Amino acid sequence: MATVQLEDKEVEVLKEILWSYLGDLRFEIADTDNKNWRDFLKEKEMIVKQVIPKLEKAT
Repeated sequence: MATVQLEDKEVEVLKEILWSYLGDLRFEIADTDNKNWRDFLKEKEMIVKQVIPKLEKAT
């Protein structure tokens, strides 16, 4: 398990970036016809959805 020390402002910016990426990712998932690629993107979506709450607890 990795540990990273972040300042509060860094956490806020990272959350903003992840929320934006999550929105883009959802569009990309809906727009792809390739099942393997869609599955890969869904896995990334799941990871981002797990990370955001961890950052919420950090502030």
